Amino acid sequence: MGAAAVAVLVVLAGSWYAFQKYSEPSCGNAAKLSIGAPADIVPALKAQAADWSAQAKLDDNCVDVEVFEADPADIAAAVAAKSQKSLTGVGQANGKTRIPDVWVPDSSLWLLRLKTANPQAVKGDAKSIARSPIVLAMPEPIATTFGWPQAKLSYVDLIKKVSTDQKIKVGIVDPSRDSTGLAALLTMAAAAQTAGGGNPTQATQIATAALRGLAAGRSSLKADLLQKFPRGSDATALSGGLSVAPLSEQTIIQYNAQQPPVRLAAVYAEPSAGSLDYPYVVLNSERAPVATELLKSLESQSFRDKLGAIGLRGADGAPGKGFQTPTNAPGTLAAGQLPDGAAVEALQQKWQAITLPARMLAVIDVSGSMLETVPTAGNATRMQVTLEAARKGMSLFDDSWALGVWTFSTQLDGAKDYKQLVPIGPLVSQRAACLQALQSITPKKTGDTALYDTILAGYKAVQQGWDSGRVNSLIVMTDGENDDPAGGLSLEQLIAELKKTADPAKPVQVILIGIGDKVGEAQMRQITDAIGGGTFVAPDPAKIGDIFLQAISLRGQVTQPK
Repeated sequence: MGAAAVAVLVVLAGSWYAFQKYSEPSCGNAAKLSIGAPADIVPALKAQAADWSAQAKLDDNCVDVEVFEADPADIAAAVAAKSQKSLTGVGQANGKTRIPDVWVPDSSLWLLRLKTANPQAVKGDAKSIARSPIVLAMPEPIATTFGWPQAKLSYVDLIKKVSTDQKIKVGIVDPSRDSTGLAALLTMAAAAQTAGGGNPTQATQIATAALRGLAAGRSSLKADLLQKFPRGSDATALSGGLSVAPLSEQTIIQYNAQQPPVRLAAVYAEPSAGSLDYPYVVLNSERAPVATELLKSLESQSFRDKLGAIGLRGADGAPGKGFQTPTNAPGTLAAGQLPDGAAVEALQQKWQAITLPARMLAVIDVSGSMLETVPTAGNATRMQVTLEAARKGMSLFDDSWALGVWTFSTQLDGAKDYKQLVPIGPLVSQRAACLQALQSITPKKTGDTALYDTILAGYKAVQQGWDSGRVNSLIVMTDGENDDPAGGLSLEQLIAELKKTADPAKPVQVILIGIGDKVGEAQMRQITDAIGGGTFVAPDPAKIGDIFLQAISLRGQVTQPK
């Protein structure tokens, strides 16, 4: 064929392509869909969304899918804020956080936490689109000392080891903001109960020791935690680095793919801590038709293979092509059950109580009414249940805390209605003194309740030694309304004095805990609303322990002054 003929064919072919291209019906305005997901799954989502949108049309419109990285904690905070709620340990939403049309958090635990705070926060069911089991990451030389890969390790064994062997250094990504950390924390808390052998006191001691160990090795970010693993295989490097931390299977696969000096073993401990399950959540109902069509594509083998290439499994737990299977990894995974939402919240509160640095003055009512018995607590007195709650709470505080103890009634120390038992100081040097003070407290049979004068005095005491590195707070526990025969401050005078004394550069949170059904809750709330803090009431004094834990765990999130 001559050159001229070839040229004619090329021109004709080009003309035919142009005719085909421009004679096709236009797809009109593109339908938009935004997806927010953690970095772990974004590469697979982006690739699948691009493949799907290249062929998809909806009502003759093209589909434009945007997949962006989003921390699940940030989106959860923003979703909660829409109904004026917040999640323990997560805090307030960042004003720059963008709520997508479709949210793919790494775990259904986020949906559980949101629904516990507000049942209407997230509507409809959410399908899982990927899975990654939560395992114990150990440097391989350390894992062999636990019998890996032949022996099975249990969380009960680990808990006992952590609570007794100081050489075992445990790490965790902050469970308030990380699903892997939270799931493992729930499993370890249950293991502590088993390790206690039915003895509640022993179980509490084991759990507290384990939680303190985890708190000491916690990291805010997964990348920071990974840096704590040993960088050498000699004894010195191994003893100086992290021994064990709960992480996802995918994290370990990706870590080992970088050829580190010491590889990590993925230990599939029993009972399983569950899996990251990546639920597909439609947050914008107007985009539901597009989102539903894309979801069908995410159930395909092609998406499973894209997941396998980055170390994730399919929604049913089976891996796709390219998946680098760790030693002893199960071929498939059983679907796990979500825990009780209230149990998750209680554990989050306990974690916050342990980990949030604090400088606190605890002031306890010793008026005559504290001698009243509590039928629901075996007829123990209000004083007894309150002191037991304080002692249990104090057992959670590590030595980095600063604590002081006062009592109050009327005319306890000369003309003063309050009395200092232990000044505010570091628990590392005065834990025994604080415990002894709590044991020595007895009510004043004829004493009344000079609440307002005491609050002002306690506020000033906390303010005097204000510490910029801690949450500075005043906690007052009382079973009655302000009642001072000698007069004293009125409610209006107290609020005015507190506002006059307050220094915005040195905030002090006032936390008022009411015991029983005769407290002046409305007046207490006026005080904490005005100066910043929170009011918590246990109508049944037997529940004071739960309320005390709730109050101290939320001390970093309670209201700001109005």
